[in-house]
Amino acid sequence: MPRNADKPPASPRFAVLALAFAAVLIVAAGALLVVAMRENPKGAAGTMLASAIGGPFQLVDQNGKRVSDADLKGKWQLLFFGYTHCPDACPTALNEIALALDRLGDKRNAVRVVFITVDPERDTPEVLKNYVQSFDASIVALTGSPDQVAQAAKAYRVFYAKHPRPDGGYEMDHSAVIYVMDPQGRFTATFTPESTADAIADRLQKLLS
Repeated sequence: MPRNADKPPASPRFAVLALAFAAVLIVAAGALLVVAMRENPKGAAGTMLASAIGGPFQLVDQNGKRVSDADLKGKWQLLFFGYTHCPDACPTALNEIALALDRLGDKRNAVRVVFITVDPERDTPEVLKNYVQSFDASIVALTGSPDQVAQAAKAYRVFYAKHPRPDGGYEMDHSAVIYVMDPQGRFTATFTPESTADAIADRLQKLLS
């Protein structure tokens, strides 16, 4: 997608999924905060919430190389679950991320973009490789067996489901959340496909400073 392309509007289904998932995160965060304050009023809530998002996985990147969650540590990560046939939320999110990285200047090298498909049936390494080349950013695109993808999605509390179309094809309903993981692989923050490049860049500048 060209860097100056108009931002496509998100479909109602993806907007609802994003809002619903955000609500779940807010409720979960609130519950964890209450428990943490009881156990450790000095601030264990951040650690507890971070441990609730993320976990081990074994997948394959667009070059056919095996990649685990451990391999991705060492840099900040912008991690997003989606699929190459996604009509709006996925290309919008990846385009805004690419624009945000441009605003970081030299600091962009401290951030790794990770795109994990929820449609392994169609998203082979070759398909992913062609797809991510459309964006002005270095993206680690990951796929695997249905069970491997399901394990990764479960670790990040991602919902996804096949949505059949009348023509016999299908789309994938999925949580549209961009996760910010720190260099140790700990959950730090989230964005949505509606987050602008400026908002993403501003938050990353603060985290990287």
